[in-house]
Amino acid sequence: MTIFKETVDEEFLTVSEARDLLADVEAERAADEERELRYELARAVEHVNRFAVLEGEESRELVAELLELDGIDETETAVKIADLLPRNRDELRAVFAQERYALSGDELDDVLDVVVKYA
Repeated sequence: MTIFKETVDEEFLTVSEARDLLADVEAERAADEERELRYELARAVEHVNRFAVLEGEESRELVAELLELDGIDETETAVKIADLLPRNRDELRAVFAQERYALSGDELDDVLDVVVKYA
């Protein structure tokens, strides 16, 4: 017998937003002495603490600004850029390497100008 679970909703989060959510879960678990922090959760908390650079609200603002630009149409791509905070064109091109389109030099510069405001 197989039990299938249905996906009700899906939302892309930046690493910074995930850090904020996991910090709440960690505090909740710490308050209850009977509930311990499972290995997977502890590793997830360690990961987001290591790689989150911005605050959750800042990263969401960055994603919103990136989506306003002409070259970025997908939320997933904007979230990747907000997580990685590329510093130059080569790093930014790596984000678009698997996309079916490439940005022009001017569009790359526009994206980098937005990222610089937050990095």
